[in-house]
Amino acid sequence: MKLIPIEKRAGLTREEFIENYLKPKKPVVLKDLADQWPATQKWTFDFFIENYGYLEVPVIGPDYHKPGPTYMKSNVTMTFGEYLNIIRKEPTKYRVFLWNILDHAKELAKDVSNPDICDGWVDNYPFMFFGGAGAITGLHYDIDCSHVFHTHFWTRKHIVLFDQTQNPYLYQHPFTVQSHVNPLQPDYDRFPALQKATGHETILEHGETLFIPSMWWHYIVYLEGGYSLSLRAKDGLMGTAKGLLHIAQHFVVDKGMNTLMPRKWKSWKEEQAEKRAQEAMNLDV
Repeated sequence: MKLIPIEKRAGLTREEFIENYLKPKKPVVLKDLADQWPATQKWTFDFFIENYGYLEVPVIGPDYHKPGPTYMKSNVTMTFGEYLNIIRKEPTKYRVFLWNILDHAKELAKDVSNPDICDGWVDNYPFMFFGGAGAITGLHYDIDCSHVFHTHFWTRKHIVLFDQTQNPYLYQHPFTVQSHVNPLQPDYDRFPALQKATGHETILEHGETLFIPSMWWHYIVYLEGGYSLSLRAKDGLMGTAKGLLHIAQHFVVDKGMNTLMPRKWKSWKEEQAEKRAQEAMNLDV
């Protein structure tokens, strides 16, 4: 497998971004997109704990994809302050995932803004993500097929991306947007097709924004405990239609079959993923 460093840029104009990155769907780290946000200086661990530590947050662990009644659900809830104190002091695999903090603290909306670097912003979903050192967000692409602008705060995280041309080698589970391969510690004995994949990687640092184009796979490792905010922009009517299809497949087919026959359904998905990857390898010979 080959991983190519993602370009980091500052001072991009709207026209440069649209022509060189948005239209060709090429990832880039925007070093200064969030420079004018009050959030980049204001949103510290202490700030969140002092002002919002009382909030209850859903916490998920490494068994997020375990078949059965807890499939893709939070393991437990705890106060925001309790969770933040854990992740800033010690490694943990537990994460707060896809949590819209503005639903609970609407005044924070004034601390961020949609950049003028492109149009089509989805205002209702400024999700935040929190994780301790060593926490992993497994390989997936976003189910709604939006473009994502992912800004990190204070610490660092390692992110690996793949575009859709790499699908044959990534062992995607059917009826999902998930894969269970680890591109940073690849198991080529179990997933031999992964050797043929070409991806892109970066270390995202405080105040930097990673542009993740629509339907690009991403795998994330928190190098230290920290948190990020994702803003989303629509990828036209076709992207919206694909997103609706994926959402229907997930909630009707994948979650439905997980309810009916969880272990058999997981085994079938794994078998199909391996079969497709083997077929791709055979075609490459």
